[in-house]
Amino acid sequence: MSGEKGWTFAVKGSEELVLRGQKSTALYTATVHRTTGESWALHSAGTTYSKGVGRPEEIFVVDGTGYVKEGGPEAAWKHGPLTDPEIADKVEDPVAALNAFQEYATEETTDSAISLIKSGDQVELQVRTSSAALSGVRERAVVKKAVRELKPTLKQLRAAGVTASESQITVENVVESVVLDASTYRINAHIFRCAFLIPYDGRSIRYSQGVTESNQGTFAGTIALPAGAK
Repeated sequence: MSGEKGWTFAVKGSEELVLRGQKSTALYTATVHRTTGESWALHSAGTTYSKGVGRPEEIFVVDGTGYVKEGGPEAAWKHGPLTDPEIADKVEDPVAALNAFQEYATEETTDSAISLIKSGDQVELQVRTSSAALSGVRERAVVKKAVRELKPTLKQLRAAGVTASESQITVENVVESVVLDASTYRINAHIFRCAFLIPYDGRSIRYSQGVTESNQGTFAGTIALPAGAK
């Protein structure tokens, strides 16, 4: 990937809550430009669609700091380090996803083994979890990523009266894949999916999310923060 100045990715995502057969769904699309090298930067422009209404979102990552603006032109920018979960949750970075597999490889449980799937001119690295109580797999790196994605929705559910503790929540599955070109090891796609079951009123609320980032080719432009974000 570092052999080019940068790359462009198309992002498609979905998030769904299901309770008693009733679904609440949000969809997300974005275009991400990501430069390479030590001083890499990222710019994402996309829209979240919920109940037929679109909400624009713009994200920059420059010098290790994330900048997020949700809403129209008059919306305020928020910023913080990528170690801030609220900022990290917004950033879709396929290159960082590949780096995460190095961390997954150091985990020593049988369930955390990385699968290598070859198909034609592609190689897929995949890590997945089996269904388990969240408290039992909470420290797995890929589960931590899934929990980070769950937290904003869980916060909303708690405000609405859902009181399930972490020990009561079940990880239905977490699957993450990076698809590489078999000859160049270029990232062709990054895929992340997760699902949780959250007890409520004698039943379970099912939360699920899926995101696919597909490589659209090289990016030769520059990424600079707009004046209002500084």
